[in-house]
Amino acid sequence: MLTPSTADLPDIIATTASWQREGLPVQVHPGDLGWYQRFGADALAGALRVWTIGDEIAAIGFLDETELIRMAIAPDHADDKTIADAIVSDLVGDLSDLLPAGTGIAEARFGPALQTALAEAGWTSDEPWTLLHRSLDDPIPPVSLTIDVVEPGNIDDRITVEASAFPGASLTHDRWQDMAAGCAYRQARCLVGYTSDGEAAGATTVWSAGPGRPGIIEPLGVHSDHRGLGFGVDMARAAAAALRDMGASSITVATPSSNTAAVAAYRSAGMSILGEVMDFRRPDHIRSERIR
Repeated sequence: MLTPSTADLPDIIATTASWQREGLPVQVHPGDLGWYQRFGADALAGALRVWTIGDEIAAIGFLDETELIRMAIAPDHADDKTIADAIVSDLVGDLSDLLPAGTGIAEARFGPALQTALAEAGWTSDEPWTLLHRSLDDPIPPVSLTIDVVEPGNIDDRITVEASAFPGASLTHDRWQDMAAGCAYRQARCLVGYTSDGEAAGATTVWSAGPGRPGIIEPLGVHSDHRGLGFGVDMARAAAAALRDMGASSITVATPSSNTAAVAAYRSAGMSILGEVMDFRRPDHIRSERIR
C-alpha cells in the first residue's frame, strides 16, 4: 500500500477513469476525486491509498470522510484474492489508523474477491444506497430553467445554491478554484439553473470519465426557496444533457435509499434504479479494540 504525492494525481485520476465501463458495477469515479479536490491537491493526495502489482495500479482507496474509505478495483483484478487480502489486512492494520475509533465503513461496490474477503473478515452491511442510471442515447426532454455553465469569474450563484441546498456545505470561492484547477475538472462542468425571474434555483457539478464512459453527478442541489417546483428534475436532465455533450455514454448517481425525495426526482428525470448496494461496516471486535 502506497500513499501518493500530488505529482501522482493525474495518473491516478486517468487510471480511475479507465476503470469506468458500461455494464460494470458503479465504483469510485474520477469525479469523486475531483469533487474532493476542492480541499486542495495536497488534501486529495493525502486521502488516497494505492495498491500495486509491479508498476500497475490494481486498487485505489479514497478516504472520503473520517470513517469512510471508498474502494476502486481494476476490472482485470476484480477476482484477485491476493489484492483483496492485502486490502483487508491494511484495513485492520496500518490503514485502520486512518479510520479512527468509531464505526469505520468500507465502500466496496465492485470486486467479488474484495467483497468476499471483507465478509469473511466479519465486516457487515451498513445503510443501503440506491444506484440510478440513464443511457445518454435516449432523448432528453427540455427543461424550464435557463442553464448556465459556471466560469471562474462567475461562481457566486454556484456557491449560494450549494450553501442553501446543503446546510454546512464546504464549497467556497477559493475551494471552487482549487477544484477547477484539478485535472479531473478538465472533463467536468458546473451548472446553475435560473428561473424566468433570473433567480438561481438549482446547481450541479457533472463529471465525465472520457468519451464512451459513464459520467456522474456530484453533487446536485436546489435552493431552499425553490423546492417542490420540479427544479431538481430539471437540473438532473440538464446534467444528463451536459454529459452527453461531453461524450459520456450514460449518467449515474448514488443516493441514500432513505432519501426518498432524491430517488423520486432522479426517476422523474428519466433515470432507472440499478438496485441497492450496502457498504461494509467494520467488525465490532475491531471497533471495540480501537475504542479502548
